[in-house]
Amino acid sequence: MIKEQVNPQVKEKIGYKEAGKFEDTRFEKIHNVIFDSSLEASKLVAQEIANLIQLKQELNETCVLGLATGSSPIKVYEELVRLHKEEDLSFYNVVTFNLDEYYPMDKSNIQSYHYFMHEHLFNHIDIVPENINIPDGTVSNEELHQYCIDYEMKIKAYGGLDFQLLGIGRTGHIGFNEPGSHLNSGTRSITLDHITRVDAASAFLGIDNVPRKAITMGIGTIKNAKRIVLLAWGNNKAGILQKSIEGEITGNIPATYLQEHNNTTFVLDSEAAQELTRVKTPWLVTSCTWTEELKLKAVVWLSELTNKPFLKLTDKDYNDNGMSSLLTEEGTAYDLNIKMFNKMQHTITGWPGGKPNADDTYRPERSTPAKKRVIIFSPHPDDDVISMGGTFDRLVEQGHEVHVAYQTSGNIAVSNEEALKFAEVASAINPNSEESQSIINFLKHKSENDIDSLEVRKLKGLIRRSESIAATRYLDVPDENVHFLDLPFYETGTVKKGNLTEADIKIMCDLIEDIKPHQIYAAGDLADPHGTHKVCLDSLFEALRVLKGQSYMNDCWVWLYRGAWHEWDPYQIDMAVPMSPDQVLKKRHAIFFHQSQKDGVMFQGDDSREFWVRAEDRNRLTAIKYNNIGLAEYAAIEAFKRYHF
Repeated sequence: MIKEQVNPQVKEKIGYKEAGKFEDTRFEKIHNVIFDSSLEASKLVAQEIANLIQLKQELNETCVLGLATGSSPIKVYEELVRLHKEEDLSFYNVVTFNLDEYYPMDKSNIQSYHYFMHEHLFNHIDIVPENINIPDGTVSNEELHQYCIDYEMKIKAYGGLDFQLLGIGRTGHIGFNEPGSHLNSGTRSITLDHITRVDAASAFLGIDNVPRKAITMGIGTIKNAKRIVLLAWGNNKAGILQKSIEGEITGNIPATYLQEHNNTTFVLDSEAAQELTRVKTPWLVTSCTWTEELKLKAVVWLSELTNKPFLKLTDKDYNDNGMSSLLTEEGTAYDLNIKMFNKMQHTITGWPGGKPNADDTYRPERSTPAKKRVIIFSPHPDDDVISMGGTFDRLVEQGHEVHVAYQTSGNIAVSNEEALKFAEVASAINPNSEESQSIINFLKHKSENDIDSLEVRKLKGLIRRSESIAATRYLDVPDENVHFLDLPFYETGTVKKGNLTEADIKIMCDLIEDIKPHQIYAAGDLADPHGTHKVCLDSLFEALRVLKGQSYMNDCWVWLYRGAWHEWDPYQIDMAVPMSPDQVLKKRHAIFFHQSQKDGVMFQGDDSREFWVRAEDRNRLTAIKYNNIGLAEYAAIEAFKRYHF
């Protein structure tokens, strides 16, 4: 257990404490810790596991670990591998049991958890192969029931799990224990929830390819572990985490069963924690230090709660909802309301590049220079128009030198059917093309485990390029201002990408140095289901760190937009660019040029709407939120947050 561990830093930061015993956690029923960075959190969790392994070695005992798959534990495994290679952490005394596996699933399939665990951990450490236990997705249906019983009995034969690592699904599942799972359930086969299959669709290149069943450890098996750590990153998990940590115990959210475990810690990043009461509305649980951002957040929340615009909020509204201390600091509701109203009003501008010859004291952007050099970084070859197509159009119309930089080729998101169509057209035009025929033959005979050939990846990338050029020409951007960076981390041919390297950072730095922009726009959407947005944003942040000392960077402002998954909350917005109905329509047409992504998009996420519909609905909702707090009514608004580096 954690109190036996030897590393004081780990114990201090993620050591178990009883939940709900302090004023600022009184709504919470599971101990949790929040980190700014999932990387820092992952390293600390890995260190706790390492400490446990070493303690067991000193006692000449076996260390029994329960392990999870998915994106959440990857950095934990990377750190364990580093500790093995650089700090001599040995796994000779470790026995592992994996939580789950798809069924049916061959071990050699690149989507199998057997493949995942060996790729991320087992192939890189000195664990005894016989000590690795992963549910076998090839067991016959007739033998499956007995196989699950035997897996359960093997865990018990080792005395249960010393440490269980978990992730959480958006259904609240742990392992593959979907809603309805029983408290005392053991290892068994289970039918996967539709939402779980939707979330896995990107890895399988479409939901139709995701297995409908799985083998999983049960809730009872997990709860018998001596120590449990659950990892959760990103705001797409925020809602289910709030219910799991603060809600009642229910079989409809299996993670709530962990409230009854006496040594469980949820390890969250700030995005995943944002719906917890102490984070979302801290004034309801403790006394606050009222920063300007927190004041605005509180007033926006109160406006939405009471269904009143800012200027109609009263002293009673504040007092009745835990914000009397804010009024004590600010004076009266009248004074505070006007202050916050003006703050929100000053975010609105029809001049995203700054209005020439205007007083910019209360404008989000500078008036000088009147004509700016602008780089719009787009992770995929359509995020620019999906996320900020209206602002993009404004910048061009208002005479700024606009450059677009597509950070990745986006080839993985082009379906095989779409690529085959283009290859067959090319072959019809030039029947003697060996390359076209090679691509056609590959695609027609491609199996589920085949990684796209270099020729196929090139074709899929060219499809995305041609669509991007068509859209930028529609918005009157010169072809020479369109840059395809093809960052190397992305070019693996699979959904799983490589790590960011110096080669990626250099490409980013070279472009910025060449253009010397006054403005940079980039995707700040960290809920991207398959992670490319985050890596692309990290590449920009690293480039900014490298270039920070350059004089031209002193004149560069960075604006973050959010992609097709969610939007900035009103209190977070530093610049709001309104759009007329005509501009909404023009943005829609720009998105339509990305035809390979328009119908049957491969990475849909949990939203069945096409991207153009999502974008319009999101922009419309932002405009409604602005109108509801008492500001002017617009057809749509695109929102940006300034990043200070």
